[in-house]
Parts: sequence; C-alpha cells; structure tokens
Amino acid sequence: MKVVAQYLMVLALSPLLLGIINRVKAFFGGRKGIPIFQLYRDLFKLLHKTPVYSRTTTWLFRAGPIVGLGAVLCALAIVPFAGRQSFLAFDGDLILMVYLLGLARFATVLAALDTGSSFEDMGASREVQFAVFAEPAFFLALAALARGTGQLSLSAMFVSLTPAAWQSAAPVLALVTAALFIIFLAENSRVPVDDPNTHLELTMIHEVMVLDHSGPDLAFILYGAALKLWALGALISCAVLPRHSASWFVDSGGFMFMMFVLAAVVGVLESVIARLRFLKVPYLLFTAFSFSVLALMFQAAR
Repeated sequence: MKVVAQYLMVLALSPLLLGIINRVKAFFGGRKGIPIFQLYRDLFKLLHKTPVYSRTTTWLFRAGPIVGLGAVLCALAIVPFAGRQSFLAFDGDLILMVYLLGLARFATVLAALDTGSSFEDMGASREVQFAVFAEPAFFLALAALARGTGQLSLSAMFVSLTPAAWQSAAPVLALVTAALFIIFLAENSRVPVDDPNTHLELTMIHEVMVLDHSGPDLAFILYGAALKLWALGALISCAVLPRHSASWFVDSGGFMFMMFVLAAVVGVLESVIARLRFLKVPYLLFTAFSFSVLALMFQAAR
C-alpha cells in the first residue's frame, strides 16, 4: 500500500513545485507573485472549459495532450520515491522510462506540427534538436549509476545508493548528478535552455508548441509538465540525499523537502542568470553528455 500512497502523493504534490519556483522568482524580483497553489486553480478552471480546435487540425492534435500525459504518468510510476521501491519496478525499467518521456515529447511535437503553424513548427524543430543531445546524456548517466550499483532497475539503483557510496565514489556520483541537473533543466524547458514565461514566439521552444491548445487539452499539458518536473527532479533528490532509515515517514519527509529545495534552486537560478542563445544550448547539453561519459569511464576504471 505504501507504493500506491507514494504514487498518489506525487500526483497531488507535483504542481506545487512550479508554485515554489514562481514564488522564489517573485521574491528575487521584488514582487508579491502569484499564489503558490495557482496551478491547481488553473487546472480546475481549464478542465471546465470547452476546447477550441482549428479546422486545419486532425486527430493527432487532439491525441497529443492525452498521449503525452499518459506517457508521463507511466514514467512516473517507474521513478523511485525517497530511495524506496517505485510503483512499477523491474530490471531494465530505466530504458522504458527514457522512452516514455521520449514518447511524450513525440506526441507534443506531432500535435504542434499538425497545426500547420510556422511558429509551432519552429518550436517543434528546436525541441527535437535539443533532445538529440539530451537523451544520450540521460542514457549514459543512468548507465553510470547502473554500473556503479550493479542494478538494472531505477528503484534498486537508488536503494543501493547510500552515504557510504558517496564516500567511495564521490567524483562519479558528482558527475552523474551534475549531468542529471543539466538534463533536468533542458527537459523541463527551464532557464538557461528555455524561458517558460516568455511571450516572444521567436525565442520560445516548448511554450510555442502548445499555443493552440485550450481547455482540458491545455490542462493535460500543464499537468504533464509538472509531473515531468517531479520525475526528473526525483532522480536528483534520490542521488543527493541517499539516506535510508527504517521509517517510511522520515524518508518521505526528507525526500519531499529535498524536492522543494530543488524547486527553490531552480527559482534562484532563473532569477540570477539569463537564457542562453540557441547556438549555445547544444554546448551546455554536450557538457552533460561529457559528464556522463566521464562518470561511465571512471566506473569502468575502478
């Protein structure tokens, strides 16, 4: 029952991460900011609105948000919670998780292309271009963790990860964590890769792909983005805080605190740095790829 409770907690708390990010950014900007639970209100309102569809779109446009949300929900079931077993765990589930996130991206890109809008086509092109660099780095980072722990399941990998592992393999784990953090920012369209609050179509990546969505479709997209933020952030939190006690409540409290700290770090980062030029983003993602390769090489040399 605990794994079911963990999964339900994630579904309920994921939108809170975006609220924390926005409040931290408002604090640094000297503003009051929107309420921390604003996304919950937005989702409730959008679910009660009637969607509007262009006459040029097909069933792909309507299926995109549903497929994307379904893929992220399945991926989230594989992600460990507080270093404990996930809702769905088996050997090789890390490969399935990466492909599920890729499926969510593919569905969003297809829906954007189906509109026939030049702006959404441009955003889809950029999304796919950056994914070419991010996905290999993600695979290799998880491969380095699998090599170091000797496990092929995400849950088993992070259960095996202990403070003693940091003492014996700190350089490797630090490289993997750094790579995962860069991928976390890129996959969730955060600064410095993308600015989720921009309204300039020429500089948008993810947001421009969902301009034509409305009503429940937009709610599915926003909720899926919050779930994806939690899914990738959970891997970083489990790596940074690998302490496991006998108490499920203690581990859950520490894990959720680490997730909120990660959201606050993202808010601080977006407040003090600017978005990179598009030509510079591949260099950042290649840095994550290099970190993953180095971590895997260090593991092989041990």
